[in-house]
Amino acid sequence: MREPIKYKQINEMTKKDFENLPTKDWQENIGKFDTLVIIPGKYNEIHDSGYRLITYVFCKGNYPICKSSGCSDVLHLNGIGGYGGYKRNLDEILKTRLAPIIDWNMDCLPKSGYMRLFCSYELTNETDMSSFDVIANPNK
Repeated sequence: MREPIKYKQINEMTKKDFENLPTKDWQENIGKFDTLVIIPGKYNEIHDSGYRLITYVFCKGNYPICKSSGCSDVLHLNGIGGYGGYKRNLDEILKTRLAPIIDWNMDCLPKSGYMRLFCSYELTNETDMSSFDVIANPNK
């Protein structure tokens, strides 16, 4: 599990600061985090789908941990379908139609202009491939 890099808070970071962060391996589990910074790919960084690639910066306590591999073109909030990821009891959720309500929020960082995604729960990431899942953990 990685720890935050506490040299500068994300609201004070420039695009160059984000660019210089370490990149995690696509299958590395970095543990829990509480914020994602969303960095769009450059105009020539195009996924096979035809959409730009996206890099995500995992953060905890307003400090960066590391960057994603940058090979995703889509962000799935709370997993594909929004049911809380692959490890949840999908049958029970579909039977009862009760999935936890997640208070997703986004704003724009002042120096870099990148988008910040957060909610009131701890977050985890299950996939860092073409699809990128960010899972809120309301029961933790």
